[in-house]
Amino acid sequence: MFTGLIEARGVLFALQPHDRSVDVTLADVPFAATLRRGDSVAVNGVCLTVLEHDDASFTADVMAETLQRTTLGGIVPGTGVNLERALQADARLGGHIVQGHIDAVAEVLATDTVGEQLVLRLSLTPDVADLVVFKGSIAVNGVSLTVSARSDDWFEVSLIPQTQSDTDLGSLSAGDRVNIETDVLARHVQQLLQAQGVLQTSVYDAQEVAR
Repeated sequence: MFTGLIEARGVLFALQPHDRSVDVTLADVPFAATLRRGDSVAVNGVCLTVLEHDDASFTADVMAETLQRTTLGGIVPGTGVNLERALQADARLGGHIVQGHIDAVAEVLATDTVGEQLVLRLSLTPDVADLVVFKGSIAVNGVSLTVSARSDDWFEVSLIPQTQSDTDLGSLSAGDRVNIETDVLARHVQQLLQAQGVLQTSVYDAQEVAR
């Protein structure tokens, strides 16, 4: 479990393909020395498990399913990524509950500077649209944000200067793709309504049908 408050930036150093997975090595990781084998680290919002580490880097295994459903399938060495270690039980929950389970990949449709804020407009696909709520929480590349506006096929988030400088979101431009995780509470409500017959299809059922 994560909070969506990015601890550090890292750099994809190397990719080692296997039959149905890829080992990724992240470098320039400030907290690498504190990691242990089996620890969870969110990389651009994707929960990965540490296989090995040294004082400045760690390696994790990325399954074919993850490569297919997230932007990790398209990143190349040299790409900067957002990093967050799993939440400790005695820590403050400064963002919102983030699981590191990506629901969709969205495209940046437009960027706009309003004063010191950067507004990102992102595509909104039908399979997750019901889970994106105005003023609700959403994780974009692992960053906990608030939905500041939405329409049928897009939503917007506003970035304060600190978020722009401390994460990769400040350098995004139209056409870039990002990982989206909706609020887990909304997903539970959706499933409960589906079980009661109020909804016919959940976001995960829709994804399975699409496959």
